[in-house]
Amino acid sequence: MKRSCGILMHISSLPGKYGIGTMGKEAFAFVDFLKESGQSYWQMLPLTPTGYSDSPYQSACSFAGNPYLIDLDLLVEEGLLTEEECDRDWGNDPKNVDFGKLWENRYDVLRKAFERFDRRKMLSFREQNSDWLEEYALFTALKTHFDNRPWYEWDDEAIVSREPIAITYYRQMLVHDIDFQCFLQYEFSKQYDALKSYAYAKGISIIGDLPIYVPHDSVEVWTQPYLFCMNEQHRPRLLAGVPPDYFTELGQLWGNPVYDWDVHRRDNFTWWCHRLERTGARFDVVRIDHFRGLESFWAVPYGSEDARPGKWYPSPGMDLIRALKAHCPTVRLIAEDLGFLTPEVKKLLSDSGLPGMRVMQFGFDPMTDSRELPHNYPVHCIAYTGTHDNSPIMGWVDDTTPECIEFAVNYLGLNEREGMPFGFIRGVLNSVAELAIIPMQDYLGLGNESRMNMPSSTGWWRYRAQKSDFTKELCDRIRYYAEMSARCEIRPKKKAK
Repeated sequence: MKRSCGILMHISSLPGKYGIGTMGKEAFAFVDFLKESGQSYWQMLPLTPTGYSDSPYQSACSFAGNPYLIDLDLLVEEGLLTEEECDRDWGNDPKNVDFGKLWENRYDVLRKAFERFDRRKMLSFREQNSDWLEEYALFTALKTHFDNRPWYEWDDEAIVSREPIAITYYRQMLVHDIDFQCFLQYEFSKQYDALKSYAYAKGISIIGDLPIYVPHDSVEVWTQPYLFCMNEQHRPRLLAGVPPDYFTELGQLWGNPVYDWDVHRRDNFTWWCHRLERTGARFDVVRIDHFRGLESFWAVPYGSEDARPGKWYPSPGMDLIRALKAHCPTVRLIAEDLGFLTPEVKKLLSDSGLPGMRVMQFGFDPMTDSRELPHNYPVHCIAYTGTHDNSPIMGWVDDTTPECIEFAVNYLGLNEREGMPFGFIRGVLNSVAELAIIPMQDYLGLGNESRMNMPSSTGWWRYRAQKSDFTKELCDRIRYYAEMSARCEIRPKKKAK
């Protein structure tokens, strides 16, 4: 990557009138904002359907798009909805997504659009995506039929075990709901492709995420349980997580089933290759989440209450990375190499040739690695003030110790005229890292009320920006910092009349 910069903000965090950010006019306006402010990248979170606790990292399918992100105004323009039908209770707080209201109202509105839709329009789309779409549509229709319970708790053991006669029976019985799910994916794909094409025309590349694990209640585990460490009762033998550390006394028990890497290795990681192929078609750059898990992974016996009883197991490392690169040679990758990094993990990153990540916020904590301070950054890395799992800078200032703040003030040469968040931003932008990414909350100087996620807890992913946040003054200031750090072209100054 050439020296450049970008902004981290999920589509769901965009402003808008229907309860959550979508792929409509506000998304296009944000692309314009990125262009005018000297940015080259828009980093998003996973665009797959949200799962447990509304997390985009707990999706029921690695290939599908999130129907909540479908823009309703675009459906109105298509003649599939009326403005009156979109007028629902989407929540009272425009600064936060109310996922409960979305769950109550969004699918009802989308079904109205589906009833007016000419299904012949999506025949080609269904054929082109048949390798994943039909199974996903059946899975999602079955979940609705069985009161949204996890697949391993459905009343009919024949469909839980995927007996052929049961598959045929439910495909026929739920054909209308299956068509509806395909319609949602058709509309998502159409709207996202238009947004991506617009971003491309403006010179904005999109960075997306590839979560390392999938949840137990997912179409992948239901249809291909042999790829995971599962028992005959459809339960995982081992659960994913990370061990206790300075930040979490009990570790983190994520609850995802772990992979049976021997099975994946025998077919040269075909499922992983197809997964990256699909994700790489959606994004210009793909960040591999929890990269250290590709060297070895922490797994806990099923039924454990926390992550302490776990142990480390070997992962395929470079065998997997070589297979991914061979299958998807044009997909650019970023390694999320955060957490406990052993010499073996560092060697894997070096051998892979992928750029890793640096999070400056961590560097000011005496208990963490000084590699996170800008003077230690290599050129081949992606530098952040913080990620979606961190507090915004002003939230970090509220929570950290006076000693850490004093260190940051002295290290960065912070001053009142510049303001604290922009002093931190300057520190990252002025580093040698080839790419610097700043969360939108830091540019806005927001605190913990805008935090996107707190690992190992629930009730997050809600933050939304306001239309009034994206002022020309802020745009000009962001561009000034991008130009000052040589991360965008310097515009000639207009001569005074």
